[in-house]
Amino acid sequence: MVVPEKERPHIRVKAIVSEEKTSRICTIELVHGEICGIGDRHVAECGEDYIGVEITAIEWGAQRVRRARAEDIPTLWTRKIEEVLVRVSVHDGRKTIPLVLEVSGEEPFVVGEIYRQGNRRFRIAHMKLRDGATLRKEGQKSVARRLKRIYGYPL
Repeated sequence: MVVPEKERPHIRVKAIVSEEKTSRICTIELVHGEICGIGDRHVAECGEDYIGVEITAIEWGAQRVRRARAEDIPTLWTRKIEEVLVRVSVHDGRKTIPLVLEVSGEEPFVVGEIYRQGNRRFRIAHMKLRDGATLRKEGQKSVARRLKRIYGYPL
């Protein structure tokens, strides 16, 4: 005979959702006892909206920690990852042209590939990731939500 496991209660945790220049207060539903960490992805409930977010910081008492149990978390700091802005610096040798791409968080970018923003075409030279790493080798790739900045040159 199979005995069903007792369902653990759900907890609603306050989440500050950053959407580039604005932030709003939402909630994320977690399971009691669940371990939550920086970089985890969840769905935040913001009134009538449901937004895909990534945890960027966890408050635990008066400090910030990398991981915590759901019931110990008063506030999660998150950023929207469904649609993100990717900053691009296109350098032609004399001047740098700043561009901003609004893309899906899962949009792939590849070093050495050619992209278009409006009437400008550029080839990616390297990409700086949010975790501090830099991708420089031809063919290395990352999704938009992980990018801090793309560096390229015009075609």
